[in-house]
Amino acid sequence: MNIQQIVQNQRNFFNTHATKDLDTREKALRNILKWIQTNENLICEALKKDLNKSDTEAYMCEIGMTLSELRDQLKHFRKWSKPHKVKTPLAQFYGTSFELAEPYGVVLVMSPWNYPFMLTMAPAVGAIAAGNTVVIKPSAYAPNTSHVIKKMIDETCQEEHVCVVEGGRAENTALLEQRFDYIFFTGSVDVGKLVMEKASRYLTPVTLELGGKSPCIIDEHVDLKVATKRIAFGKYLNAGQTCVAVDYVLCHESHVENFIKELKNVVNEFFGNDPLACEHLVKIINPKHFERLNNLIENENIVLGGKNDEIRNRIEPTALLLKDDLSPIMQEEIFGPILPIIPYKTLDDAIQIIHKKEKPLAFYLFTNDSNTEKKCLKEISFGGGCINDTIIHLASNELGFGGVGYSGMGSYHGKKSFNTFSHIRSIVKKATWIDLPMRYYPFNEMKKKMIKMFMK
Repeated sequence: MNIQQIVQNQRNFFNTHATKDLDTREKALRNILKWIQTNENLICEALKKDLNKSDTEAYMCEIGMTLSELRDQLKHFRKWSKPHKVKTPLAQFYGTSFELAEPYGVVLVMSPWNYPFMLTMAPAVGAIAAGNTVVIKPSAYAPNTSHVIKKMIDETCQEEHVCVVEGGRAENTALLEQRFDYIFFTGSVDVGKLVMEKASRYLTPVTLELGGKSPCIIDEHVDLKVATKRIAFGKYLNAGQTCVAVDYVLCHESHVENFIKELKNVVNEFFGNDPLACEHLVKIINPKHFERLNNLIENENIVLGGKNDEIRNRIEPTALLLKDDLSPIMQEEIFGPILPIIPYKTLDDAIQIIHKKEKPLAFYLFTNDSNTEKKCLKEISFGGGCINDTIIHLASNELGFGGVGYSGMGSYHGKKSFNTFSHIRSIVKKATWIDLPMRYYPFNEMKKKMIKMFMK
């Protein structure tokens, strides 16, 4: 596969202006939508092989969210493509002002392995709806899902419009050597830095969806049973291999003991007495990550779980009780089913721990105290989050999803996706039947007074 030729073919196709035709975009989106609906079983089988996801989890977290994004783009992209009128200053009398979205051109979408279908297709759908040609690079760590995505795109789209490049590091390197008009990357901070460095050669704009240590605070004023269940869901879904998973819990010291008890009950409810025997327990993606996670819990105070199945790359839901944030597991994103719990005395203590780390992709707060809520939202910087729940903010097409600082830049979902993959042009259209003379040379005091009047 000649990657340079693929990119050139897409550029040539984009330059025909075919993708600026709204019917062309709609046809591609509807073809993809229909294929997913018809081949749901193939997608589920691939996700089962790659990550041991159940059909229910596969639909809830991958297929359903992709279909939702498709339907939202199909419903709105024509309206978003129309000129959007804005007010015109009096100084530009007589004129009209409007904004007009245009596609960037040839877009590269590089996706991760943890939600290999949804995190590939959701941004790609936005790029197609905005009128770009798209090169999709799925993760080689989820090969079965990668194959299904390629099969789908091959059967629904022209290669010059949308295509899939499979492979590993060599293909990633070759792609980043090409000149794209926009790059959308989801993955680790280290690789995100490389993507940004490569993009800088051509001043290519990027969206980076990264991660970080997303904290969760449980304060004194909370329904602990509900909080625990929602935290466990947000942590142990997909075996914790979620960019917005709860990375660690800062629990008020008055609740620590009861929180651990409730967590044990919830894990038993979710996965049974022996989680490793549960057919719905998602596996760790590969032996390398499996070993990394097991090394992180060595010599730690394990209060829940801790067992693993090396043959099937599975680790049971685990919790650790830490004295402070100095432990090795608190120095990196966990990205696995391990939940550190750190007691705190005052809210300021909890906030100080969060401030010591890079800005997280997500933040979660469980409280019934409005003052606590206001203080946290004022003093903690993060990409997005929830109050009295976890991770569900990323499931709304009405909310942009993205990070800040080390957790990423840019956002997508719904209209945010369309805007991310569009350059919004600002245009003033002036009438010719009148031409105010005050802006032209030579200048004098009378013109200055007129300019002041018009520019108030």
